Amino acid sequence: MDFNDTTEEATFRSEVRAWIAANAPKHLAEPLASSTFGGTNTGDEDPLEAAKRWQKVKADAGWACIQWPKDYGGRNATPIQSVIWREEEGLYGKLSGTFIIGQGMCGPTLMAYASEAHKERYLPKMASGEEVWCQLFSEPHGGSDLAGLRTRAERDGDDWVINGQKIWTSGAHYSDYGILITRTDPTVAKHKGLTMFFLDMKSAGVDIRPIKQVNGQSGFNEVYFDNVRIPDAQRLGEVGDGWRVSLTTLMNERLAIGGSIATGVPEIQELVDELPMGNGRALDNPAVRSKLADWHAKAAGLRNTAARSLSALSKGEIPGPENSIGKLVAGGMMQDIAKFAMDLQGPGALIVDPKIAEGNARFQAMLLRSPAVRIEGGTDQILRNIIAERVLGLPADMRADKGLPFNEIPTGGS
Repeated sequence: MDFNDTTEEATFRSEVRAWIAANAPKHLAEPLASSTFGGTNTGDEDPLEAAKRWQKVKADAGWACIQWPKDYGGRNATPIQSVIWREEEGLYGKLSGTFIIGQGMCGPTLMAYASEAHKERYLPKMASGEEVWCQLFSEPHGGSDLAGLRTRAERDGDDWVINGQKIWTSGAHYSDYGILITRTDPTVAKHKGLTMFFLDMKSAGVDIRPIKQVNGQSGFNEVYFDNVRIPDAQRLGEVGDGWRVSLTTLMNERLAIGGSIATGVPEIQELVDELPMGNGRALDNPAVRSKLADWHAKAAGLRNTAARSLSALSKGEIPGPENSIGKLVAGGMMQDIAKFAMDLQGPGALIVDPKIAEGNARFQAMLLRSPAVRIEGGTDQILRNIIAERVLGLPADMRADKGLPFNEIPTGGS
């Protein structure tokens, strides 16, 4: 693949660069640059409000979700143009993390399965950041087995009544809407009795409880549903076909997350360039250079894998299971780099206050957030199974519950 811009791409890049130079919130540049992993520093401004303002500015000028159709708030841009936009947006792109679940996962699912009226109502406001969306999938009992979910949806006239619990829902506490997968038929195999909906997160009976994380933040939530009513018109796909609908979400999730995870390579390069070690810099140590070379090689592999996915998208193909590779490699790589950097820092690595810690405590923040990265969007083990079975064509894991009706699967309970 030729990574140089074509004439048309160079023209587009110049247009993007000029617009960002004229419209970006430059007063946020310094705090954004000092953001640690897992958090967005916007100085004295509320991060959510700052993100919404920048997203609205982009949307009003036609630069939000540029790959989406114009009717839904986009620009009909090509995948390559989307990459150019992200490159030129640079550190201001950190403000877009608030919307990655909605725009990267919920949006494509609505485009594929929602009615035209719902697409026209919800997608433009999702693109502009006026309405934030979350994804209600994981459950306490299911672990990494999404199809093991127990949240029930029972038909009542033109509505469905929802009861159950979701967990690890990113951004639920500030989201306006969410997509929700439920069990509508427990008498069939677990993958066949599921149905997908979308709902207003302010609906009666929805209880959102933030989870305190080890890094002091509360980005994840428990969400409880107590007789929540959802109109059947807000069903996505056919009754009992929720697993197929969810795969659309999951494939786009792996594409969105895998391409956005920080690996820590630029940060570790900067650290070893400057950090004293022995009679010189850390970079002068052969063991350090060996580690650095390995990580640069992996980073190049990630870039090329992402380029392959973009090539497929540019041909009209949908995101495939190979996008699990990016998240699997980047998540573990970031954790390894953070550990190594803190080893090099010695006792100073114990300081987690970014105001006084070396390197603004960015490696400490990476290490504290990295376990979540290796769980959210599919655990390492699940991703390895996906790659093995659906990319490499290896035999599938044996499943004792295969073909059993969900309500006959042993749970280990009394």
